[in-house]
Amino acid sequence: MMFRSIICIASLATIMNAVAQPGQNQPPLLACGEQGNVEIICNTRAPEDFEVTPDGRFLIVANFGRAEDQALDLYNLQTKQFTEIPLSDDPRNGWGEASCTQSLGSRVGAHGLSLSRRSSGEWQLYVVNHLERETMEMYELLPEGDAWKLVWHGCVFADEPYNDVAALADGGFIATRPQAIQQEGQNLFAGQPSGNIARWHEAGGEEVLAASEYGYPNGVTVSDDADMAWISGWTTQTLHRYDLNTQRETGRIDLGFMPDNLTWTPAGKILAAGIKGVGGNCPQNSDSPCIQGAMVAEIDPDTLQMSVVFDNQGRALISGTSVAIEAKGNIYIGSFQGTRMLRLPR
Repeated sequence: MMFRSIICIASLATIMNAVAQPGQNQPPLLACGEQGNVEIICNTRAPEDFEVTPDGRFLIVANFGRAEDQALDLYNLQTKQFTEIPLSDDPRNGWGEASCTQSLGSRVGAHGLSLSRRSSGEWQLYVVNHLERETMEMYELLPEGDAWKLVWHGCVFADEPYNDVAALADGGFIATRPQAIQQEGQNLFAGQPSGNIARWHEAGGEEVLAASEYGYPNGVTVSDDADMAWISGWTTQTLHRYDLNTQRETGRIDLGFMPDNLTWTPAGKILAAGIKGVGGNCPQNSDSPCIQGAMVAEIDPDTLQMSVVFDNQGRALISGTSVAIEAKGNIYIGSFQGTRMLRLPR
């Protein structure tokens, strides 16, 4: 399983580098600190996905591709400091598969995150992991002094590598599998179906959902009642609404950029963040960065009406945009590479 995980990380890194390296005509990224209405926050480590802690005081940060040390941080929204989340182990029935009996300790290759409350009351954090084994790692989030800690309770072994996850109140989850059906020699960026969506429950294990084949399905989120899912098609630049009961798509919107992770706003809208200008549409001048382009859109989950929340508008602020989340009246934007994230007023 370790060998397979190494292959997965290498494959993901190849894909990310193909779309996120600065082009020949691009200026360097702007300096850290205030840049107009945007603050560039540095000294982080590929902050690929975020969740807001229940008290609203911290971001949980997944540092994508970290192999040499812990990949889960807390970001204090007031002090603007990053700290590693304390981890401990307590295997527990009802959290994942019975065959997963040992944690990875601090050796977690974090990717997608999902924080939600179980029907039994615990705050559960599910973490897509690519290091040493392909798994969904399951933690309980608990108070620790004036901050938070994570206690590992179990995991699920992935049949195909996951990308993002939406944890369910009953202990199950919905996850994207972006390369599960990719054919040998297939050009991922052509937008053809390359992956699908899976649902896992303790009783039945993993089930691939019908008619869920998309072009690099990336981010996923679900409704509170777990009846509906929203899925981002990264290479098709689309967002899909999917009925989990009837297992069919019920809506789709073209976004005009490559959406990655999806998060909920306090007002019940969906934030989709991603990169723009990829696929031959790059302006050939240094005033309009292309591959470093960043977009965030807010989408009504029912009507799928979209409004642009953030557009880098030619400013070289961040490379590899992957997530946006609202917290304390600000929107924080992360990336699957580099050492920075952004903050902008809501």
